[in-house]
Amino acid sequence: MSLQNWSSVTDKTLAIIMGGGAGTRLFPLTKERAKPAVPLAGKYRIVDIAVSNCINSGLRSIFVLTQFNSVSLHRHIHASYKFDDFSRAFVEILAAQQTLSGERWYQGTADAVRQNLRDFLNTPYDHFIILSGDQLYRMDFRDVLAQHIESGSDITIATTPVSRQDASEFGIMRTDANRRIYEFVEKPKDAAILDGLRVGPQLLEKMGKSADAELYQASMGIYVFNRAAIIRALDNTHVDFGKHVIPEQIHTSKVSAYIFQGYWEDIGTIRSFFDSNLALARSHPPFNFFDSSAPIYTHARFLPASKINSARVTEAVVSDGCVITDATIERAVIGIRSVIGSGSVLRNCVMMGADFFDSEQSRPSSLTAPPAVGVGRNCNIENAIIDKNARIGDRVTINPAGKPDKVDAENYFIRDGIVVIPKDAIIPSDTVI
Repeated sequence: MSLQNWSSVTDKTLAIIMGGGAGTRLFPLTKERAKPAVPLAGKYRIVDIAVSNCINSGLRSIFVLTQFNSVSLHRHIHASYKFDDFSRAFVEILAAQQTLSGERWYQGTADAVRQNLRDFLNTPYDHFIILSGDQLYRMDFRDVLAQHIESGSDITIATTPVSRQDASEFGIMRTDANRRIYEFVEKPKDAAILDGLRVGPQLLEKMGKSADAELYQASMGIYVFNRAAIIRALDNTHVDFGKHVIPEQIHTSKVSAYIFQGYWEDIGTIRSFFDSNLALARSHPPFNFFDSSAPIYTHARFLPASKINSARVTEAVVSDGCVITDATIERAVIGIRSVIGSGSVLRNCVMMGADFFDSEQSRPSSLTAPPAVGVGRNCNIENAIIDKNARIGDRVTINPAGKPDKVDAENYFIRDGIVVIPKDAIIPSDTVI
């Protein structure tokens, strides 16, 4: 397809990013923010991935649908994505609202799109691409659109191959050799059903996989609809795309799969969030933030370079504006404006940093001498997530070893065997967790 034709396609394609529900599986990181607003990789937010994929794919008409704990997400979108006044490009927030035709909160992904469909149809878009706001991947949506158009599909679903062990956690579909979907099962548990959903040898060959590979096509929660198809698919009361709309549409519309074989991670739990972040600290990370051909955009903060004074750092991502003094950092992600004191050891940690540079004036008055924002001296912290603006005193020990997988305490939580220090928490000196 020529560049001119591509411009016509992308100009008439609307991207809709789902801003997330309550995000209970990511609690306490979602205690005060929406799931897409959770900090990622030291200096980004999770929603930056979806927005950047759109921008890099030439899609410049983007709505973000929000509902739960949305203030920080709104602030981030407003500060990060501004186009010039001579362009029709936009990244705009559509918050849940009461109208004369409806007074409900969004009940699910399909219901959220339906409640805003009148606004989406005011401009003559030919295609609508619906995206999740809480995934880590890099995709050129022009490839999805090209297959969608060339195949004459009404709906295209992006899929990724998963193992039998993981298949029960996703919506799994069965397709013919031409990728036409004719069966869709949400989170199949039954062994006999899984046997029938396995990818066939012809499609495995097209995917470049061994004929005896036991793989399944899992929905990535990325959907492309034609204009007529989205009107028809939402002319009902179904609330969710994966559970309701797609299973019904495969019997009445041409629904195809776009098979994506790159890195993709659904950041839905504390464990997946933790592992995805730490994977970025590897020598050869599975997701490359250094790809200049498709950069990940975020809020430009104009922070100073980080200062590392006699520290020992191994496999770590260190963001802007940090001060690390005579500490040991092993396999960690260190967020913006992080301060780590001398003699401290951080191993297998995600430290989100701070929203401000600390000063005497910014410290809470509830304590006589509260710790400064960051990690104090001679601390030992392992297998932990430290949320923004946390104040950890001197000689603090944090380690989930020997503790239950789930704990709710006054100033910390344990989820999936990981200690989470919540945002703005104060951990006094000599505390042992």
